[in-house]
Amino acid sequence: MTTPSSEGARGRADGPAPDLGWSLAVVLQRWHERVEELLSDVPHGSRGYHVLVACADAEAPTQAALAERLLIDRSVMTYLLDDLEAADLVRRRVDEGDRRVRRVCVTGHGREVLADLSARVAHVEERVLAGLDEGARALFSDAARTAAVAIQEASPELDPCVAVRTVVGEAPAARRTPRRRPRARS
Repeated sequence: MTTPSSEGARGRADGPAPDLGWSLAVVLQRWHERVEELLSDVPHGSRGYHVLVACADAEAPTQAALAERLLIDRSVMTYLLDDLEAADLVRRRVDEGDRRVRRVCVTGHGREVLADLSARVAHVEERVLAGLDEGARALFSDAARTAAVAIQEASPELDPCVAVRTVVGEAPAARRTPRRRPRARS
């Protein structure tokens, strides 16, 4: 489907027509700016948020499996979980089958905060993609997710954090401790 705004973007006289890389970079830049601002009270920002999402989805993952799934160095994951635990968002518990293994569980408070943040992130994503109608937003999101999963499966060593930093530049050093305990909004 071609819309007047997409025709205008393709035919701009002031520069080359945007390609997929340029388009994705612009969308990612805007998403990153808005979401990092939104998640400023969560230890480690979007990285901490993605840990919460990964821990809330299914059975509590092991700390090692979580680090592998999110492509976060195990030693960095330890610090990240320390900070999320200090904010009462997660807790680590000993695995019943192997006492050497720690499982990461989202606390009740963490679930409240995650529910609030997930709704707010979804709202930001709608605003970032406001130039698309509802059907096109859903199609774009689904296609982007499908492509990202396929790329990740084909190249599991690919670090999404490096990809983001490449597009949006280095963020200020991640805060190790939150300014205040994140609260769910009512």
